[in-house]
Amino acid sequence: MGRIPQTFIDELLARTDIVELVGSRVPLKKAGHEFKACCPFHSEKTPSFWVSPAKQFYHCFGCGAHGTALGFVMNFDRLSFPEAVEELATRLGIDVPRELDSPGRSPADEDLYELMGRVARFYAEALSRDARARAYVTQRGLGREILDRFMIGYAPDSWNEILRRFGPDESRRQRLLAAGLIVERERTASQGGDRCYDRFRDRIMFPIRDARGRVIAFGGRVIDQGEPKYLNSPETPLFHKGRELYALHEARQLRAPLRRLLVVEGYMDAVRLHQAGIAYAVATLGTATTAEHLKRIFRVVSEVVFAFDGDRAGRAAAWRALQNALPEAREGREIRFLFLPEGEDPDSLVGTEGREAFEQRLDAALPLSEYLVHELSGQAELSHADGRARFAELARPLAARVPDGLYRELLLERLAREIRLPPERLLALWTSAAAGTPGGKAGVGPSPVRPARARESAGRGSLVRQAVRTLLHFPGTAQAVSSEKCAALAQVRDPGVEILRELLEALQKRPAQSTAQILERWREHPAHERLARLAGEENLVTDPRAAAAEFSNAVEKLLDSVERQRIEELLAQSETGLGPEEELELRRLMSRRGGARPAAPGH
Repeated sequence: MGRIPQTFIDELLARTDIVELVGSRVPLKKAGHEFKACCPFHSEKTPSFWVSPAKQFYHCFGCGAHGTALGFVMNFDRLSFPEAVEELATRLGIDVPRELDSPGRSPADEDLYELMGRVARFYAEALSRDARARAYVTQRGLGREILDRFMIGYAPDSWNEILRRFGPDESRRQRLLAAGLIVERERTASQGGDRCYDRFRDRIMFPIRDARGRVIAFGGRVIDQGEPKYLNSPETPLFHKGRELYALHEARQLRAPLRRLLVVEGYMDAVRLHQAGIAYAVATLGTATTAEHLKRIFRVVSEVVFAFDGDRAGRAAAWRALQNALPEAREGREIRFLFLPEGEDPDSLVGTEGREAFEQRLDAALPLSEYLVHELSGQAELSHADGRARFAELARPLAARVPDGLYRELLLERLAREIRLPPERLLALWTSAAAGTPGGKAGVGPSPVRPARARESAGRGSLVRQAVRTLLHFPGTAQAVSSEKCAALAQVRDPGVEILRELLEALQKRPAQSTAQILERWREHPAHERLARLAGEENLVTDPRAAAAEFSNAVEKLLDSVERQRIEELLAQSETGLGPEEELELRRLMSRRGGARPAAPGH
């Protein structure tokens, strides 16, 4: 099946009454313009769960759960996104259209999903029949319930069991090849043709499932000694290991909203943690943690803990994970690192000490900033100036990878404190190095912190945050600003302005009727979770006309900050002399603001 058109999702949300939907599952009471109830996603006695008919959005001020009608059905009924769409469409008595020509999906892909599901069921049945394989999973501490939940199975010790059962003719053999289930030998003259054999033999099999629960690949672990210890499916039309996380589908089946994900390295680690009650564990698939992994994680939760063995290999893997995590580090997210005792892995440790003690370790895991300082301190002696200078030079390219914003400013303060410099001085030195002054390399330092006058406003957060929140609560305010001013926002350097501009442009091209429609359009965007949190915040302005005026005023102030910043730059340059064009620009800007160009020194 193809992709569900976004226009249909918009229509579905416009025709669904979230109050009626939630009220059919949770007893709601009217409270002013909204409705409240005890939250269905965590235990509470005093209602903190609110449903807004105006925004078509729900939010719990106790546990933080929030979302649209689709999100509620996904979380309450534990459905995938397509299943939730089908559920709401069924309630309305309408059919779900599909884009048959969706990129990346074809009838052949759907055939592969069906094949992978059949093979997974065969492996599961083979495990129940093989005494040796059953004894192994029992010895590893896996019970029947966890085996069923993860569809764990066994690939028989045969070179052609899968080939014989699922590839009796050439067309079906090609499907097995496309799915990565069999391997094709190179053709030789003596063989007289191609010969294939099963990829997985005599291994415990871990099906890898996508967000919809479909099997897309396998990981196989040897039972006795052998190499490789783990064997994964190759890249296929369904499977790209740099994007997928094992057990993410299972973690998302929890009744309560996910708050944290724990990333481990092995399939067995993830499964054993789930069995111990730590059902938010996921595993990378034989690769280092990638940027794509992190983007996927932060679409689901705002906190991630990486668990690594305490040995040399584990620390090397942790450092790679940190470097990949830096571009995703920003306010509102927590990235932490847990190092296990020497000789232990998550599987063995949770079996020895149990869930409570293991989770205490997670709570005490090192924040990214502290792990970064700890590692760099080990490479530089901070008791003398030479070592502190080396620390600063090591930190410079790493800090440059962190996006502009509050988190980077706080990280800068932490790094500066370590080498006994004011943050402003450290930043100035890095900035001069980035500009190519002696001792520096252009382009590797963080960008300078800009004046923050335009970010301050009446205690309600930054102007950018106010503007985004207003757009979410009143989508129609997007029409209060011209497309020229929207384009001019590209010059503003305040954190988050890229999201503001992207959201504004999208709403000007395609207006939305509600907060819910905006959020569903942005469901796959990295900023989705931040927007959802803003949608849950109270907006002090309740009248649409007042909201439009406030939004327009916020944009004007942001654009004004750009002009003031340019004047400051030109005035600073005027001390050493301006060119004719720059002199004209400064006079024009000063005149527009009602000021006169100051006389040059000595005149």
